[in-house]
Amino acid sequence: MARRVLVTGGAGFVGSHLIDRLIERGDEVLCVDNLFTGAKANIAHLLPHPRFEFLRHDICLPLFVEVDAIFNLACPASPIHYQHDPVQTTKVSVIGAINMLGLAKRTKVPILQASTSEVYGDPTQHPQTESYWGNVNPIGLRSCYDEGKRCAETLFFDYHRQHGIDVKVARIFNTYGPRMHPADGRVVSNFVMQALRGEDITIYGDGSQTRSFCYVDDLVESLLRLMDSREGFTGPVNLGNPVEFTIRELAELVIELTGARSNLVQHPLPSDDPTQRRPDISLARAELGWEPKIKLREGLEKTIAYFRALGN
Repeated sequence: MARRVLVTGGAGFVGSHLIDRLIERGDEVLCVDNLFTGAKANIAHLLPHPRFEFLRHDICLPLFVEVDAIFNLACPASPIHYQHDPVQTTKVSVIGAINMLGLAKRTKVPILQASTSEVYGDPTQHPQTESYWGNVNPIGLRSCYDEGKRCAETLFFDYHRQHGIDVKVARIFNTYGPRMHPADGRVVSNFVMQALRGEDITIYGDGSQTRSFCYVDDLVESLLRLMDSREGFTGPVNLGNPVEFTIRELAELVIELTGARSNLVQHPLPSDDPTQRRPDISLARAELGWEPKIKLREGLEKTIAYFRALGN
């Protein structure tokens, strides 16, 4: 019998890819999204499917549905979007988590929280392990997202301890791929769009800051494995690619793969921008038998093809 799975934020970049996989494996999916950053285009191909249902809803409001599992992905995830309405960003992280945990408590189902590497802030430990408590500015421009996600993790573990809810917490590192919003301000989409338009590529600082880029298909596989992991394994667990690249290396690779003639233009670093970001995925390897398989070059080729098809 097919499971009925709720995916909040399901019309978003990661959520829509996750739903593809859930449908593919035979589940029924209820996609909930208020379409603030999600897009109907991401799920248009699913609308005729008999096992797919879309509900436009903001999870800051209670939701009364019957489901067998919950993936809570609802929250703007790029600085441009989450800083647009920082109060609402905190509300969806905190009040949204409370509402989804309440639903999981009532229906007695497992719930997975899409947390973030931003809980580590600008890390003083490198690479970051799950035991690291982070170095986060609580009153900065990024705090609505960083601290909102940290509070959501607190709620998940308190509901687990207090009410016995089966929780799974994923700390997601930089993820990229088709269906990224072309104007989300994230580094991969920025670089690709600038290159395709023949513009110069903007790097902040000298480009020596590092990121680790995980292709969306690899991330979705890890989320599915985490939800299906052994009883009692709650995480948090780092999910991302442990191969580290400088921002300058990424820009040069994008220029190569697009055939652009863009130059690199340096701008000052944004406030609280982390200088290093790389996950230690030892726990994911041990508990989930998972590690990324898709190399940056291959993933970028697919992402560039997607943005090229959109038109620039």
